[in-house]
Amino acid sequence: MVEAWYMDESQEDQRAPHRQRPNRAVSLEQLRRLGVVYRRLDADNYETDPCLKEIRRAENYSWMDIVTIHKDKLPNYEEKIKTFYEEHLHLDDEIRYILEGSGYFDVRDKDDKWIRISMEKGDMITLPAGIYHRFTLDENNYVKAMRLFVGEPVWTAYNRPADDFPARKEYMKFLAEEA
Repeated sequence: MVEAWYMDESQEDQRAPHRQRPNRAVSLEQLRRLGVVYRRLDADNYETDPCLKEIRRAENYSWMDIVTIHKDKLPNYEEKIKTFYEEHLHLDDEIRYILEGSGYFDVRDKDDKWIRISMEKGDMITLPAGIYHRFTLDENNYVKAMRLFVGEPVWTAYNRPADDFPARKEYMKFLAEEA
């Protein structure tokens, strides 16, 4: 089951858990109020999983690929890891399904505080368009993930500040309505 918490302010290794002391856990309901959707699926059978098939149909996820993030598998690994960890947003939802390994998605809450979401095999997450976020591997240094898109994939990340994009304005409106 996914676990999330508020991060400490340490600038040490980004792959460390960075829990506050005492730990401040974040519930799935709190994530939902930020527009973050979490699902648990059967990663061992992702190729034939009827639940994944239904999610793809219901959400119109028509395109997918699989990416492996590891120093021996990803060209320009060090550069990519730094890029993934830069705070950014997308103009479309970001959908990731962890098939092997583990890592962290960090998202900003309504007060601009970082929440770390620990993702491992079987976890699927949808981050809404316009949410500031970043990704990093954890100390295991390996993840294999499915990327899903509605229509053709768009890879563009807009580093903060990106508050003038319509997707960001819509997201801020969503947060105001959830408050």
